[in-house]
Amino acid sequence: MSKIGIDLGTSNSVVSYWKNDEAIIIPNVFGNKLTPSVVGIDDNGEILVGEIAKERLLTHTEMTIATFKRFMGTEKKYEIGTHTFTPIELSSFILKNLRLDAENFLGEPCTEAVISVPAYFNDMQRQATMTAAKIAGLEVSSLISEPTAAAIAYGLHKVEEDITFLVVDLGGGTFDVSLLEMFDGVMQVRAISGDNFLGGEDFTKAIMQACLHENNLEEALLSSEEYAMLQHRSELAKQKVSEGATHTISFELEEQWYEYQLTEEKLQSCCEGLFLKMRAPIMRVLRDSDMTVSDLEQVILIGGATKMPLIRTYLSKLLGQFPYVSINPDEAVGLGSAIQSALKDRKEGLSEIILTDVCAFSMGVEVVNEINGEMRDGFFAPIIERNTTIPVSKEQAFYTVSDNQPSITFTIYQGENRLVAENLKIGELAIKIPKGPKNQQVLARFTYDTNGILEVIITIPKTGESKRLVIQNKAHQLTEAEVEAQIATLKNLKIHPRERSENRFLLAKADRLFAENLGNKRKYIEQLIVWFEGELAKQEEFITKKAAKEFHQILNRLEEDMNT
Repeated sequence: MSKIGIDLGTSNSVVSYWKNDEAIIIPNVFGNKLTPSVVGIDDNGEILVGEIAKERLLTHTEMTIATFKRFMGTEKKYEIGTHTFTPIELSSFILKNLRLDAENFLGEPCTEAVISVPAYFNDMQRQATMTAAKIAGLEVSSLISEPTAAAIAYGLHKVEEDITFLVVDLGGGTFDVSLLEMFDGVMQVRAISGDNFLGGEDFTKAIMQACLHENNLEEALLSSEEYAMLQHRSELAKQKVSEGATHTISFELEEQWYEYQLTEEKLQSCCEGLFLKMRAPIMRVLRDSDMTVSDLEQVILIGGATKMPLIRTYLSKLLGQFPYVSINPDEAVGLGSAIQSALKDRKEGLSEIILTDVCAFSMGVEVVNEINGEMRDGFFAPIIERNTTIPVSKEQAFYTVSDNQPSITFTIYQGENRLVAENLKIGELAIKIPKGPKNQQVLARFTYDTNGILEVIITIPKTGESKRLVIQNKAHQLTEAEVEAQIATLKNLKIHPRERSENRFLLAKADRLFAENLGNKRKYIEQLIVWFEGELAKQEEFITKKAAKEFHQILNRLEEDMNT
């Protein structure tokens, strides 16, 4: 029985396996390495998957569905004829088709798989993917994030030195940007961003709209069949121009023929707006990571749309370097999934290539602010900010605003807007305050894990009294015992990094070196201590570990210099 790797893509999917120290893409029944992620129903009510379904997109648009991956983890329904399907069910058809192709090619059952998912997928979407796999007759040995799979395909998990790299994934329907860092053999996501509604299809649509505009035609007047036909011809023109040739789109509407000649210059012009849409998530990822383009050591391009020379040129100029494109962008994630399945099978290096997750949105509480001498409520104070590595535990101090305030209510929100009215309310917790003057301190601790469990603990330092609330992702409800067990595993996170024994040791060592030195060296050690304490104050596990390693190395060098 063979284990397989699967890249379940928005536009195309890939299945692969490991043989003779090499990842190999398995061809489908038509001999192609890519299987379109398209599902349809024929006139006899039978399910069609892949190439056949894609061909019918032109002629049977009402009976064919594509790009449903965008809605994994939602309750969206698709009606095809008399049938109604969810994104999970549609994905299961693709996965089952890939499994059967693998079994046909390998001549043996394939019931276990590593499946790739976008880095931004939350727990709900990951659970939906695993449910689809189960329906398809597959046991998921692990899910691997797409940027990690691509990095593994390029062998970055074998790199011994620390490295920072950007993975840019422009597929048919989605655009994802992930900034990753290899540190001490762990592949760490620093930040993620993207656009679920930007992909190669949008470049095709831009060509199509330019064609209609030049011929004084309106998109709204096209029938679904005419729209599909023009979209198909625009896609063909995009491919031809990308290969360096000028291409003419010819089509007939209401017995009249129209033409549109697409050149490289026209393609550049009609896609300018899309380039700006690509730039925004890239810049956001860099800002969230407190990095600049010059900090990037490598850039990897994946996703079929990145094969367009126009896109590669734009990204090269934007990022100041030539990206890695030696592996077919359509196949990189699939190959990485197969390598991961082999690593799991041999149980080698698993911890070194596990991708840590980040929180996709900020979480915090409602606070009041003083404006023109008047207290106004409705403002958002983030405690855990987006793109924070999880699991994480952070504590923040708040203060009462009036004398003898009887209680304080913490209303909990997630979102990015400064006003809570624009964010999503997810819970509420109140605690009584002992009588006293205003500005009494109240501590709020947020602990968040990869299962979507948020634990909120409110404490009054003066009395030691505390209140606790647990909020969990409704799509993946755990039992009370499971929730408590999960929280127990995060217990160590609730210790402020400054209080952990390893960090206390480093600070004690630094204090000793400060005492043993004089002059400029003493000032330098003082600056080091201030820097390290600042890193600890951020209360982020990855930042703490990285800073501790660097701090330890510097202290060791200082001590060696003293002893020579």
